[in-house]
Amino acid sequence: MKQLPPLALQALVFALVSASFTTIYLVQPVLPVLQAEFGVSIGKAAQTVSMVILGVAISTLIFGRLADMHPVKPFIILGGTVVSAAGVACALAESIDVIIALRLLQGLFIPALTTCLATYLARNLPVERLNVVMGSYVSATVVGGLGGRLLGGWLHPPLHWRWAFVTASAMVLAASLAAVLLLPREERPAETPGSGPGYLELMRRPDLLRTFLAGFGAMFVFASTFNYLPFYLSAPPFSAGTSLITLLYLTYVVGIVIAPLSGKFSNRHGNGLTMILGSATFGAALLLSHVPHLATVCLSLGLACAGFFAVHAAAVGGMNRRLQASRGRANSLYILWYYLGGSAGITVMGLQFKRFGWPGVTGTGLAVLALLLLVGVAERRAGN
Repeated sequence: MKQLPPLALQALVFALVSASFTTIYLVQPVLPVLQAEFGVSIGKAAQTVSMVILGVAISTLIFGRLADMHPVKPFIILGGTVVSAAGVACALAESIDVIIALRLLQGLFIPALTTCLATYLARNLPVERLNVVMGSYVSATVVGGLGGRLLGGWLHPPLHWRWAFVTASAMVLAASLAAVLLLPREERPAETPGSGPGYLELMRRPDLLRTFLAGFGAMFVFASTFNYLPFYLSAPPFSAGTSLITLLYLTYVVGIVIAPLSGKFSNRHGNGLTMILGSATFGAALLLSHVPHLATVCLSLGLACAGFFAVHAAAVGGMNRRLQASRGRANSLYILWYYLGGSAGITVMGLQFKRFGWPGVTGTGLAVLALLLLVGVAERRAGN
């Protein structure tokens, strides 16, 4: 294809992916505000996040397969239009049930932006350029996740959480239009049906199944930890406000540094050891979060991000290095497990938080991380 200048392409990828991930985590810092404003339970308020993640999990395989067989630009503009329109509708909605339904709709169409873009890049870029551009893709997921939390938290109370939806919708629509207008035309033929291992065949591979379990478990703990963090910190002994809680999400930038470093560490010492160290670090962070001192909690969140992104980077990197074909389908499966883990974690931890408070969240998290550590041991024994 006719190539864009490297920086221009990286900027396009960064803009679209970060805007998409901003949408996912937009309301996380203001969940206590939603709970109070609509008079609902903690679990009900948390569905404004978990339903987006569930929607992504449901549709990622569909869009991954469609993108393998058809040009992706129509999917990108469709996804951008639906996600941004649903965001504006959220800003206008007067019912929490309507917002939850609209958030599910957003989740169903976010893979039209992210998964389709990744497939476009893999199909149209030479390997030496793909590695660099995908680095921008991964960094954008981190920045977008952080940006959503900052946007949702810092626009409230100066304006209102509803304005965060409007801003995010404008970002998604602008980035989608830019991608459709500026990305070069696809010149390589799409895959034909039946080429390469199918989803079921990939799922039957023990090494890939371990990878999928690692993504599921890591996101199970990570998403729920940060989802119930506002409720933990807004109560005594911290009694922190929305702005302060939002500020603590800046620890998320640890992932920008840890993800590439973990990849290099895995290349040298193996994915298994990286998963073991990442799981242990994450577990130590959960224990440290119980110290009733805000600075210590901030440190624990940084360690949690370091542990999570170490496991995540090792799992994705190891999977792609082992595959010679069907990488798009394998990555779609990983994303499916990853977001199912996030949705399940938020749901299960909501029940644990309601019954046992923060110890219920961290205790369950430690149990899941123990299983992840065993996955790392199995990877190490397999020579990965």
